[in-house]
Amino acid sequence: MRVVIAEDSVLLREGLTRLLGEAGHEVVAAAGEAEEFLREVGEHQPDVVVVDVRMPPTFTDEGLRAALVVRSTWPGVGVLVLSQYVEERYATELLSDRPQGVGYLLKDRVADLTEFLGALEVVAQLLARSRHPLAALTPRELDVLALMAEGRSNAAIAAELVVSDGAVEKHINNIFAKLGLAPADRDHRRVLAVLRYLGADGA
Repeated sequence: MRVVIAEDSVLLREGLTRLLGEAGHEVVAAAGEAEEFLREVGEHQPDVVVVDVRMPPTFTDEGLRAALVVRSTWPGVGVLVLSQYVEERYATELLSDRPQGVGYLLKDRVADLTEFLGALEVVAQLLARSRHPLAALTPRELDVLALMAEGRSNAAIAAELVVSDGAVEKHINNIFAKLGLAPADRDHRRVLAVLRYLGADGA
């Protein structure tokens, strides 16, 4: 996994980086304050982040607020929050919206390497299982799929998006591939793709 760490303690930050590296994970960035952390997440788009709740300058909830920004801005990134104490308010805020892909771990448990790495893996796996079924599609592919759901032909979609018929065909084939819709005599892939779109939209 690709990981970004937010931890103001240099000792703990370096320790986590080394432990994760030895366990086969790649720490792509490690930040000592929340704003720097968010910039690193935006640049690297990691699989998961490890965030200390209390960070500079006030050491109250900067890390938590940064974690909430990650949850809303990059929903595909897992979040493992570290805290010195069990703080119910923080845990509730993080878990209230979309609990998948979020973990909460006391700092004293970080010393147990197996437990720490296990928590990180669980966060990533839960997030992977809960990802939106259309998350792999590009914005243009979503546009094409939305027009397909309106019953538009390829030519009508091309005219609406001001692209060639060939480009639409390519987008549609990409949609089928990403949704796992292989060619079959008995199934109409266009209809199945639209049903996936409508089902996900209403979820």
